[in-house]
Amino acid sequence: MREDLAIIHLDMDAFYASVEQRDQAELQGCPVIVGGSRERGVVCACSYETRPFGVRSGMAMARAVSLCPEAVVLPVRMGRYQEVSRHVFSIFQQYTDLVEPLSIDEAFLDVSACRRLHGSAETIANRIRRQVREELSLVISAGVAKNKFLAKLASAEAKPDGLKVLPMDEIDAFLLPLPIAKIWGIGTKTSSRLARLGIRTVADLRQFSSKDLQLWFGKNGEQLYQLVRGEDARQVEPENRLKSLGAEETFASDIMAPEALDRELVALAEKVARRVRNKELAGRTITLKVKYADFRTVTRSLTLPEAISGTRAVLRHCRHLLGKTEAGTEPIRLLGVYVSGLQGEGEIEPTLFEQLEPSRETAVDEALDQLNDRFGASGGRRASALGRGGSIQKPEEVGKGGE
Repeated sequence: MREDLAIIHLDMDAFYASVEQRDQAELQGCPVIVGGSRERGVVCACSYETRPFGVRSGMAMARAVSLCPEAVVLPVRMGRYQEVSRHVFSIFQQYTDLVEPLSIDEAFLDVSACRRLHGSAETIANRIRRQVREELSLVISAGVAKNKFLAKLASAEAKPDGLKVLPMDEIDAFLLPLPIAKIWGIGTKTSSRLARLGIRTVADLRQFSSKDLQLWFGKNGEQLYQLVRGEDARQVEPENRLKSLGAEETFASDIMAPEALDRELVALAEKVARRVRNKELAGRTITLKVKYADFRTVTRSLTLPEAISGTRAVLRHCRHLLGKTEAGTEPIRLLGVYVSGLQGEGEIEPTLFEQLEPSRETAVDEALDQLNDRFGASGGRRASALGRGGSIQKPEEVGKGGE
C-alpha cells in the first residue's frame, strides 16, 4: 500500500448532459448540449459526442449550435442535477468524512485515515467509480496522488470514464511536459503572455526562482513556485459553509440604456441579498460581473469594513461598481452580482444603535422577505429601488476596492 497517495479528486463526466442522456434513453449516443437559449445562451455542459465538433463548456450557444447543428439543445434542470449530486456525494461520504466539494459534480477526498478499512486510495477510487455506475448509471473520473493539485491534474488526464494514479516517482515525467495553462493561477491571457517569452511548459516555468515568480504574479508567485514542483500543502477541507452567493442574468438582447441596466441591477441585488438573508449570513465583499456584447468579461469588487445583507446596501455598492465599467457606453450582454466573505449572523457584532433599534431598512427587508416566502419572487418589490434613485454612479472610494 502506497502510504503517500491519500488524495482523490473525483469529477463527473459531462454531468448535466450525462444526466439528460440517462433520463431520456433516446438521447443516449446523441450529441447533447445543456445551456441557455440558442440565440443568447452559453453552453453549461455538452456530451462527449459534441467534442469532435469543437463544442466546449462556456462557449456561446449560437457558436456551439453552428459547430454541431444536429445537437439536441436542452435547458438547465438544476433541481434534477442537485438531486443526483446529493446521491453522488452520499457515496463519497461512505468512505471518508473528509470530502471537500468544489462544485455540484466535483470533490476532493482525503482517505488517509480510512485505508485500513477500505483499502488503498486507488482501491477506494475504483470502488466509488463502480458504485456511481451501478447506482446511478453515470460515469465519474478519478485522480489519485499525494496532494490536491496533482490529484486534480490526474483526474483531468483520466477523462472520460477513467482513473489515473500518479505515484511519487512519476510526478516529474507527468508534470514537466504539461502546458502552463494547466497550472492553477495561470489563465489563457497569462499563458499567452508567457508564451511570447518562450515559457510554454511547466519545465520552462520551473527554471525561474520564487522571487521571479513573485515579481510576475505577486502574492501568488510563491504558491506557483511550489505547484510547478508538484508541491501543494493545502488540506482537504470539508467545510460546509458557503463561500459566496450570487446570481447572473443573460439578456435577451444587449442593453446599453442606463435606466434599463439599473432595473436589471435592482432585480439581481434583491435576489442575491435575499438569498444571503435566507441563509442567515452577511458578506463583506461585493462583486459585479459584466459581459459586453463582444463577450469581453470584467469583474469589479470591493471589500467593506463590515458585513452586510441588506438589499439597499448591496444595490448601492453594485451601482458604484457598475460606474467603474463601460456601462452606458458599451452594450452589455450579461450582469452578475455576488456577495462573498460570508459570515454567520452570530459572528457579526451589531452597533449600539442596532442593538437598541433595528434599522428601517432591516424592517423593510424582513417584510419583503415574508411576502416573497409566501407568494414567490413576485410577492413584493422595493419601490424606492425602482424609482429615479437608480443610476450608474461615478467611481468613488468605497471600502477597499480591487479588480
